[in-house]
Amino acid sequence: MPSPSPLTLKQRVLRAGGWTLAGYGLGQAIRLGGNLVITRLLVPEMFGVMAIATMVLVILSMLSDFGVSHNIVQSRRGDDPAFLDTAWVFQIVRGVVLWSVALLLAVALHLANLGGMLPAKAAYASPELPLVIAISSFSAVISGFQSTKMATALRSFDQKRVNEIALIGQIAGLIIMVAIGVMTRSIWALVVAGLVASLTPTVLSHTWMRGHPNRLRWEKDALRELIGFGKWTFVSSIFSILAGNGDRLMLGGFVEAGVLGMYAIAGLIVGAIETGLLGLFGAISLPALSEIARNDPSRLRKVYYKLRVPGDLVLLFLAGLLFATGQLVIDVLYDPRYSAAGRMLQVLALSLITARYVVAYQIYLAVGKPRYLAMINVVRCASLFALVPSLYHFGSTQAAIWGIALHGLAMVPFVLGFNARLGVNDWRRELLVLIALPAGYLCGSAIRLL
Repeated sequence: MPSPSPLTLKQRVLRAGGWTLAGYGLGQAIRLGGNLVITRLLVPEMFGVMAIATMVLVILSMLSDFGVSHNIVQSRRGDDPAFLDTAWVFQIVRGVVLWSVALLLAVALHLANLGGMLPAKAAYASPELPLVIAISSFSAVISGFQSTKMATALRSFDQKRVNEIALIGQIAGLIIMVAIGVMTRSIWALVVAGLVASLTPTVLSHTWMRGHPNRLRWEKDALRELIGFGKWTFVSSIFSILAGNGDRLMLGGFVEAGVLGMYAIAGLIVGAIETGLLGLFGAISLPALSEIARNDPSRLRKVYYKLRVPGDLVLLFLAGLLFATGQLVIDVLYDPRYSAAGRMLQVLALSLITARYVVAYQIYLAVGKPRYLAMINVVRCASLFALVPSLYHFGSTQAAIWGIALHGLAMVPFVLGFNARLGVNDWRRELLVLIALPAGYLCGSAIRLL
């Protein structure tokens, strides 16, 4: 009997995209359902404190990010056991270092609070925050032990098991969160749930995934390649995380914990869209573009737009839709205590206009130009930290949120310029997709009227 024909790149991308989309849909349903339940058990201030603790860990993670997973997907040695083991040891060491730094920050914050160095009404002055940071950040150690089988699965478009493991981790975290929330009505429901959601995928990545079983091994050539690729990812990550979390970093010093909690709720909805759709296109575009760059670079432009246009249309349409219906969404989903998040959601929805360039970021990694992504993140970071404090000082909290939503426009000329250097720009497609933005707004206006 003849062996089945190998799947084409398009077939593998579609299959991987289907599994990623299914995982995204189920994951968002789980996340939204859990959020609707837990907001009825906890007060808004707890979400503000947890938002800061999460921000601290995310910032530390990105500040030490060397793009290990991306490197495994992109590298010609991505299936070499010595390379994978070195990458695994690198992850473990990084996780321990991250937790150690988080502990030092927690102690420093506690001492600053005792010394009266923090504004009494600021979210940073919460007496629970240092301990929450110290315990929740242990997830960095847990995640550091995650097997490289997850990255090799993405490299080979085997998204099915990766998404199954992610969903199991979410469900485990949700069960723990609701159980502890019902029993204690405390912020520790969120903290323990986060640890369980990290531990479950780590264990399953070793026991339930196919591939090379990691062991402690350190190869100099592999380390050299990891650092060579990762140095630009490291620089990019520093500014990316400051741009991605600078909003909460600054608002935490400007506003009370309750207002920050409202912002966290609005950001959760926009973030769910970004995380899901950008995760979908990021998960399939990097391995696809990397394979094209290695084997047939003349097709880069064609494949690039095939991957990007669907995401552009969806994100632009959703930006218009939520700009029209943001208040309605909050009023339907949440109780009246969270009504103020509606106006914030309307404005934050406009950030989806520039979030759609994720495929452009992946092509820079695929062709070995991570410095392009680093420069873009520098621009994003500079525009955010210039706009938000100025708008808050001369306007209001809502004015600052406008700056958060639109600061990404500053990097668009750079994206188009770098794409021109790679020869992948198509101005007709760039302009045609913009029709989705007013279409989404009109649809949202009709829903609001009805």
